[in-house]
Amino acid sequence: MKNYYQDFLIRDWVESDRTRAAEVISYVLSEYGLGWEPKGADRDVLRVEEYYLATGGEFWVIEHQSQLVGTGAYYPIHRGEKAVEIRKMYLLPSIRGLGLGKYLLQQLEAAIAKRGFQQIWIETASVLVEAVKLYESNGYTPATGVETTRCDRVYFKSLVIGH
Repeated sequence: MKNYYQDFLIRDWVESDRTRAAEVISYVLSEYGLGWEPKGADRDVLRVEEYYLATGGEFWVIEHQSQLVGTGAYYPIHRGEKAVEIRKMYLLPSIRGLGLGKYLLQQLEAAIAKRGFQQIWIETASVLVEAVKLYESNGYTPATGVETTRCDRVYFKSLVIGH
């Protein structure tokens, strides 16, 4: 993946991004009063090769003027038929409100559909108001079965092949 949105570069994660990606995610979580969990919900960020690359998922980073300012990822899950979970979609506060989140979500969906997956699941927390609004306005339906401790919402979207 290598794509531009305005002057933001969205590209595949590389090993040298590990610390910076973790810092972005940790910062955004703390902004909303949520904890960084390196041994729990966030261990995948420290082990991208194992959780994403080795399973058929992808992990992307967003750069602006050589600074890492956001992340977005997905990996296959066993929650449904040919299902993935979109994870680690975080943008620093300075770049929100520019349409980047919506664009990133659309790019993730396109990549997921291209790989033949049919269902997308997302877990989030109610305090992440922008995220909740983004998912709900882009066709995600509330579901049940939260699996991540700090999350209290689950969303689901079905992808129809060829649309």
